[in-house]
Amino acid sequence: MQITSFKDMYVAELQELASMEKQIGQALPIMSRIASHPSLKEALLHHHEQTRTQMERLESMLHNHGSSTYVHTDQAVEALLIETEKMLRMVKGSDLRDAGLIASAQKLQHYEIAAYGTAAALAGQLELREDQSMLHDSLEEERETDALLTKLAKGQVNQDALLAA
Repeated sequence: MQITSFKDMYVAELQELASMEKQIGQALPIMSRIASHPSLKEALLHHHEQTRTQMERLESMLHNHGSSTYVHTDQAVEALLIETEKMLRMVKGSDLRDAGLIASAQKLQHYEIAAYGTAAALAGQLELREDQSMLHDSLEEERETDALLTKLAKGQVNQDALLAA
């Protein structure tokens, strides 16, 4: 896609978001199966459901702008997921693995938060208020997931990993 206008740049950001959510949506069920802590499993599965809703929003926005959803693969998310796989192969023990899963999931969350914030700002500049509202909804869901993962890490999972060492 050639980007020749601010609107083109915005649509390209939406396509990046769609790629990001597609990849994360495929990874979350796997991460949930690997998690041993029940609350972590539940959080990852809940975020998988949110990811589906976020994809629907993105598909709707892209459709409204006459654009395709799947143009290319977001390489930043691809790299973060490769790092997650590498970490999971290296870490031994379920408690330690759960702590590593949270660390990896939060790296993904922070990328999602940045990406949604950027797209929402662009939508605002273009005065696309409905898009901006939907992007803010997704941004808030990502922030809530990040806060939940922090709570799990600090409250239970990291303590269990410390005691297992």
